[in-house]
Amino acid sequence: MAAKRDYYEVLGVSRNATADEIKKAYRKLAIQYHPDKNPNNKEAEEKFKEAAEAYEVLSDPEKRAMYDRYGHAATSSAGGQYADMDPYDIFDRFKDIFGFGDEFGFSGSRGGARGSNLRVKIKVTLEDIINGSEKKIKIKRSVLAKGVNFTTCRICNGTGRVYKVQNTIFGAMRAETTCSHCMGTGKTITNVPPGVGPDGLEKVEDTVSIQIPPGAVEGMQLQIRGKGNEAPGGGKPGDLIIQIEEVEHELFKREGTNLHYDLYISIPDAVLGTQVEIPYFGSKLRVKLEPGTQSGKILRLKGKGIPNINGYERGDLLIHVNVWIPKKLTPEQQRIMQSWAYDPNFKPAPDKTDKSFFEKVKEMFS
Repeated sequence: MAAKRDYYEVLGVSRNATADEIKKAYRKLAIQYHPDKNPNNKEAEEKFKEAAEAYEVLSDPEKRAMYDRYGHAATSSAGGQYADMDPYDIFDRFKDIFGFGDEFGFSGSRGGARGSNLRVKIKVTLEDIINGSEKKIKIKRSVLAKGVNFTTCRICNGTGRVYKVQNTIFGAMRAETTCSHCMGTGKTITNVPPGVGPDGLEKVEDTVSIQIPPGAVEGMQLQIRGKGNEAPGGGKPGDLIIQIEEVEHELFKREGTNLHYDLYISIPDAVLGTQVEIPYFGSKLRVKLEPGTQSGKILRLKGKGIPNINGYERGDLLIHVNVWIPKKLTPEQQRIMQSWAYDPNFKPAPDKTDKSFFEKVKEMFS
């Protein structure tokens, strides 16, 4: 599987490009690779979809910030969304930045009006993210009521679009607009059952199963096609957009694909060495501490972090060792500690193998 290209590279803009520059770049590529200009050209279709995927992320300030921080791991749902999408539907989704389709000689979407998307947020735990999980949620969506009848719109003849010739400084231009009579559905309602709105839609409760991918990140959006609101007139239903909200874990702190854990040990364990068990998502990890372990030492367990959502190398678990110093001592303990105070063996004498705080931080992020 080919590696996914950087979104800035796809649009041909710099990483500090303005929103207007991103919009212009996408507009140029979408027109260049539109299916009407490249019939039966699979490569052009892939580039058309790739540009749309990049534009959706970089044109949204929140998605762009997530992408700049986490890369494709923060936007994995976009790729699957556009890979399976009809190019004409993609063009229709972003048609506001083009004007109307016929101004460029292009057709719009092939179907009638499309139902609106539904957006929900779902809370997931670190366990869900580590292992992947299935969540079932209840949503309320608009669907066509039983007994609703339609007839073809007499104004647009079922296309959902009407055409007007406008005189401009460039001469007469043919523009395509949504039919105001049927609101783009291509159909008009002839029978509405009692208790149903004039659009023929009614609210129903639906249970939806959502697959949380291993390595999901805060703010990621998942998409289930066709689980949004249905369209008046029987057009394509909208999509269900699910935004991930990560619940903070009480023991582990997440940093990208790495996990951090604070381990507290006693003075005797630090001096003599010991073995400890760390709870780890339904199991336990056994960690050996050598005699003379210093407070602040960082142990790195390779591959025990969070899966990379793109299938790359898994992150690490970084264990931060903290030697626990008691605040109160018994008289006997005070006597022992005082006897150590003048013992040369207990005088700090770091050597080159004892790393400074800044070296530890540098190692942690390497």
